[in-house]
Parts: sequence; structure tokens; C-alpha cells
Amino acid sequence: MPDVGAANTAELNTTGFDVERVRADFPILQQQVNGHPLVYLDNAATTQKPRAVIDAISDYYCHDNSNVHRGAHALSDRATAKFEAARQSVADFLHAESSVQILWTRGTTEAINLVASSWGGANLKAGDRILVSAMEHHSNIVPWQIVAEKTGAQVEVIPVDDTGTLDVKAFAMMLDHRVRMVAVNHVSNALGSINPVADMIRLAHEAGALVLIDGAQAIAHWPVDVQALDCDFYTFSGHKLFGPTGIGVLYGRRELLDAMPPYQGGGEMIETVSFTGTTYNQLPYKFEAGTPDIAGAIGLGAAIDYVNALDRAAAAAHEDALLAYARDKALQVPGLRLIGTATNKVAVLSFVLEGVHPSDIGMLMDQQGIAVRTGHHCAQPLMDQYQLPGTVRASFSIYNTFDDVDRLFAALEKARGMLL
Repeated sequence: MPDVGAANTAELNTTGFDVERVRADFPILQQQVNGHPLVYLDNAATTQKPRAVIDAISDYYCHDNSNVHRGAHALSDRATAKFEAARQSVADFLHAESSVQILWTRGTTEAINLVASSWGGANLKAGDRILVSAMEHHSNIVPWQIVAEKTGAQVEVIPVDDTGTLDVKAFAMMLDHRVRMVAVNHVSNALGSINPVADMIRLAHEAGALVLIDGAQAIAHWPVDVQALDCDFYTFSGHKLFGPTGIGVLYGRRELLDAMPPYQGGGEMIETVSFTGTTYNQLPYKFEAGTPDIAGAIGLGAAIDYVNALDRAAAAAHEDALLAYARDKALQVPGLRLIGTATNKVAVLSFVLEGVHPSDIGMLMDQQGIAVRTGHHCAQPLMDQYQLPGTVRASFSIYNTFDDVDRLFAALEKARGMLL
């Protein structure tokens, strides 16, 4: 590629994506941190929220605040309509067959716990195998370890090579009739590696296994079609998709959800209750005990509307260009080592600097208004493979600019001068 490091960054945006217009939609970006304009590069942890999402949440609390499904009054009717419209928006966004396949959760973590506890508790037995990859977030490891301990099943690890690429050949060799579940992320939160989940789902199904895809890191980068993927479960968190925290989604095949026992008991998830026995509600309410995060669901619906209004191909091209530019600049920094160099990646740059602890870099970055992530990124087994305590992670989104990348590396150079 050309030496873009010396180019005028204003000339790099050849994707036709109007990043300045997008930036204007996000109020939080219009501030200074420690006396510097904010450069927010922690998008893999959580994305910022456009005004449309903030307004949708505020409007609900100002005008429609009520519990859903139960009230015999106008506020409840309006809240219910918006709540269920948001569920339909998610179903359409994922290309699900029906909105009843969309379960509200607190996020990806609760969604995976739900499947591990409900499906796993009812179906796993001693000798069964659960395959997870070496690059999984802790939330796609620990729930399976818990249910394996209870049922006698075994959790086994799909290897990942030194570039951060999942070994599909090794995965295929691991598959046999004892594998009941494959749980793998669509995109690594620590490295940005994109996994070939369509091929993995096909191979797993040929072996008779189910597949859960952790889509938390993929959902904001490109459209997802659960029917085309043919996955059994797909999960994501609203706050990774420019929506609120505390709301997430579990998509599941209807026949699987119908057969699974409830995850929690309480209001809403019942049909009838007596002291002689209880019958459960239909989908999706069987899995939604208690008052839900109504405002969160409405906010997520607004976030989906916002994303749908974007040119997603141009947005993805913009993010790819940011990553290429950042990677080129990173290779020019003495002592910098990129962690995760898979061919297929989203816009995540994870690195270490020889002789410097990642947390020290993060602190000095913050003093210059640069928000990055440091640490093990809830992927300790992966960091152990690299023999690292953690990395510095800069993760880019639709509102980041080439100037943000320049400021990142200017701040890094200043940090190097102070620490080395």
C-alpha cells in the first residue's frame, strides 16, 4: 500500500462516507478531556450513543413511562407498542423468521448464561463435549464451565494460531458425535479477528452439534443474517450497537427455545400459577421474568433505526481504511508489537510496547484526551497464549477519523519519550 503515513489525512477518506456528519450526531464527542479534544478509541468496550437514541429514551420517560403488557391504560398501551416494535426491529435487523425468537436479556453475557443454564442444563450429560475457541471472551467460557461441572460434560478449546486466526482444520478434526455445542465469537474483542462462522456452523451441524455465536463485536460492523448463517443461537449487546447499556438480545431457533425450560421464574413468564403447579407463558415471554428494561429496548430500537439509515458498506469501508492507516503507522513505531495480525479483522489495533506496561501507556494516553483500553480484555486465556499481562487496544468506529489516528500515535510517541 502507499505511504499513507505522510499523506494529508483529509485526502484519505475516499470511501464517500461523511464522517463529520456522523460525528455531529454524537454529543459526547463534542467535549474536552484533560484539556484536549476527546479521541474515543474504546469502541470494542462500548460505543457512544447518537442523539436519536438519547432522545428516544428521554421521550419514553417523559411521556410513556409505564409497565408493559399489564396496564389497562393509555401509557401502558403506548409503552407496550414501542417495546414490541423494538423487538420486531431486532428481528428484522437479524433477518429472523419471527419476533418470538428474539429474547430480551441484559446483554451478551446474560444471553450466553441463559443458553448454558437452560439448554445446557436440560441436554448435556457426562461425556458430552462443548467446544469454545481460545480467543473467547470470559462470558463465552465461564458459563460453559459452570454447566459442564454440573452435568459432567467437558469444555474443550479450539486452537488459535499466533496471528490470532482460528484453526478451522483443527476444529473440523475435533468434531464428533460427542460434541453437543460449539460456542464461538463472530469477532474477537481482544484482537478484532473475524471468525469463519458460516463454515464452522456447517461443519458443526454435519457432526450433529448446535452452534451459539457471540455477535457482540460483529453487530456494529456489518449486517447479520441469522437464517443465512443457519446458527442455532446468536447474541449481542445493545451498547455495542450505539444503544443503551443493560439491554441485549438472544436469538434462537424456535424449536429449541420452545423445548428449553425457563431460565428464571417470576411475573410475565407464567401462564397460570397455583400452589399445585405453574404453567409457563409462550415465547418469548417464557424467558422474560419480571419487569424488563423497557427504556433500554426502546433505545436499542432507535439505535437500529439509526444504523439502518447509514450506508453500511461505506461505513465498513471507512473503518477498514482507518485500520489500514493505523496499522501502517504502528509498524513505524520502534519497539511496538502488534498482537493479532489475522488477515480478516475489524478495526481493532491491539499492541504492546517493549519495556512498557500497557496500563502506563493507557494512563498517559488519557492525559492527552485519548481513550483506549488496556489489560487482558476479559480474554485471559488468549493473553496467556501470547505470554502477556495484556495489551493496549485501540478500537475504531464509524465516528472516528484519520486525525484521531494521528493523535493516537502522537500521544504514543510522547508516552514513549516519558517511559523509555
